[in-house]
Amino acid sequence: MNIAIAGASGRMGRMLIEHVLATAGVTLTGALDVPGAPALGQDAGLVLGRATGVTITSDIEAALAGADCLIDFTRPEGTLAHLAVAERLGVKMVIGTTGFDDAGRAALAAAAGRIGVVFAANMSVGVNATFKLLEMAAKLLSSGYDIEVIEAHHRHKVDAPSGTALAMGEVVAKALGRDLKTCGVFAREGHTGPRDPQSIGFATVRGGDIVGDHTVMFAGIGERIEITHKSSSRQSYADGAVRAALFLADKPAGLFDMQDVLGLK
Repeated sequence: MNIAIAGASGRMGRMLIEHVLATAGVTLTGALDVPGAPALGQDAGLVLGRATGVTITSDIEAALAGADCLIDFTRPEGTLAHLAVAERLGVKMVIGTTGFDDAGRAALAAAAGRIGVVFAANMSVGVNATFKLLEMAAKLLSSGYDIEVIEAHHRHKVDAPSGTALAMGEVVAKALGRDLKTCGVFAREGHTGPRDPQSIGFATVRGGDIVGDHTVMFAGIGERIEITHKSSSRQSYADGAVRAALFLADKPAGLFDMQDVLGLK
């Protein structure tokens, strides 16, 4: 499978390139970055100390020439611009970008009518296993437990709460028959009054180089259950993204997530 990488000179982009180069059955054919990026014109493998023959470009059509799939972990506005071109060219997409609004999500769903798309808030196999554990826990602890989602990421992350934290909240809310849009509490300050037992709270930490920590707390009377996932490297995200790309090999169209990729549905 021929794969192109968006955000090629970023931290996640470099990890994706490294993983593609190390994975049998896939070939790096394109590397994309924003206009003005310092790495434009360089070989995509330069920071890895190896030559790939693939030059980092800001031309989306050039980056997608010969690609079967684009892996994109950038920002919503960039991903949606890439999606429009990928849809026109018939190039599939694996999207790990977070922070989409409702209109952005609708655009992803519409594009999936013509190309295969895997869209997930988190590509990690471990995180997706955690989603299943949260679903089970929420059903078992549906009464008498207050639910809080706590997440921590590096200082450079621009959206909050993280897409993974929101996905965890959505998994829990769905298992409980609630709507996260109405029961989610994303800020507390001043005199807030007693806690609504139907609410799902969120707390966000930003600092240092934290790759990604997520905890869902079920706080009852006399006990507390915490389900935690901690990332020490972006390697798990890269591994999941390449698995998702390979999953799309025989999918001409459709919108999928990592639960589909891993056979957890």
